[in-house]
Amino acid sequence: MGRLTTHILDASKGLPGSDIKIELYRVEGEHTTLINTVYTNSDGRTDAPVLEGEDYVPGKYQLVFHTGPYMKRQGVELLEPAFLDDVVIRFGLAEGQEHYHVPLLISPYSYSTYRGS
Repeated sequence: MGRLTTHILDASKGLPGSDIKIELYRVEGEHTTLINTVYTNSDGRTDAPVLEGEDYVPGKYQLVFHTGPYMKRQGVELLEPAFLDDVVIRFGLAEGQEHYHVPLLISPYSYSTYRGS
């Protein structure tokens, strides 16, 4: 059975990004369907996989990391609108792959990601 996991690291502080809302969408053409909404814990991870079980099917997906509210809670002075209020990452889940991990490293003005293990 496949699963999708994620975690967030605040690269500007070298700490986990806690209590950040993450939404997962399935992308089909121009349409997106909300599949799951989760929040990161104190370790910057979700308590359960973002996607698993019957919902884990090959296709295109989109994670939306709501980082702006987190940065504001950290006391970061952001312009309005914030440069990175939401970070959107689109990616594909291929058939036969059992585990995808999509980490996010954030700062107020940049982010990076990769396919983790």
